Amino acid sequence: MSPEAPAPLRITQAEVATLPDRRPITRWTFGTPGGVTAEVLSLGARLEALHAPDRDGRRANVVLGGGDVAELLDAAAYFGATVGRYANRVAGGRLPLDGTVHRLATQHTGHTLHGGPDGYATRPWDGEPVREEQRVGVRLRLHSPDGDQGFPGALTAEVTYLLDADGELTIDYRAVTDAPTVVNLTNHAYFNLAGEGNGTVLDHLLRVDASGYLPVDEELIPLGPVEPVTGTPFDLREARALGERFALRHPQLLPAGSGYDHTWVLDGTGPRTAAVLTDPASGRRLECRTTEPGLQVYTGNLFDGSVTGRSGRPYRAHAGIALETQHFPDSPNRPDYPSTVLRPGEEYRSTTAYRFTVDR
Repeated sequence: MSPEAPAPLRITQAEVATLPDRRPITRWTFGTPGGVTAEVLSLGARLEALHAPDRDGRRANVVLGGGDVAELLDAAAYFGATVGRYANRVAGGRLPLDGTVHRLATQHTGHTLHGGPDGYATRPWDGEPVREEQRVGVRLRLHSPDGDQGFPGALTAEVTYLLDADGELTIDYRAVTDAPTVVNLTNHAYFNLAGEGNGTVLDHLLRVDASGYLPVDEELIPLGPVEPVTGTPFDLREARALGERFALRHPQLLPAGSGYDHTWVLDGTGPRTAAVLTDPASGRRLECRTTEPGLQVYTGNLFDGSVTGRSGRPYRAHAGIALETQHFPDSPNRPDYPSTVLRPGEEYRSTTAYRFTVDR
């Protein structure tokens, strides 16, 4: 092979564990030797690991994850998972649609979070490897029946992970329904570019291309209209260290536990850069591009050590940051927010890409 030839893209598949009902959990591992490689589990269509080199070529897994199946079904249920049918919160589990109010399953808060207590994150998805000319990955599907967690309409959801030789991971979502419903899918990976289990992300630099954000109440439900980020800790139009932002006094940092758990209203439309995350120490740089109108940033404010990752280290506050591309929380109850309604004959489509580079 000549020095100019691209590194080969490879994919392997293995059964790695079983659920309590004895159904197998499959892992697909794909990418380039020495470059970026991904690991995806059938349980929750989950991005379990993402290995990326630093400025010296040393690779590390930069995605947080649970250490075993029990954690993935409990405290680490959302780690890296595809969450739905509706990512984020629906206030009071109340879903008005076409003149009927549907009552959704709720968590202990009284609100519906990430599709309800038995959402897509803890279910086994059917998967198959996918290979294109310059990308490789896995396509996973899930059928969600009418009335699932209270949502109307039977929904068939599909998520495809594809990785290219340049280190860009694309996540493509599709869904169709047989009756009017709402859909808002996202990936809930937590990133630590220093390496999973390697301290906090407080020294990470974050840029978010957004002029507005959604303030929330004490239960993290949006208060209403979009507010400008100018003059607040939410102004990330230039890259800022997370710890420096959190040190600023602002009432909106308190409900989230001295950090972010908010939606930024992204500038522009169509595929564009939403955020750039950088770890100055390792040089790893992650660019997030999306077709979605919003970016939910959650900085692991409430991590308390109850989840131990593959590193063997417990995750404590700010051990990772989630960059969840999505529509806005509680949109079904907010006619002024972009609609999340999907009707028969329509196709839900959403694409997000995470691209790794290195700052020298």
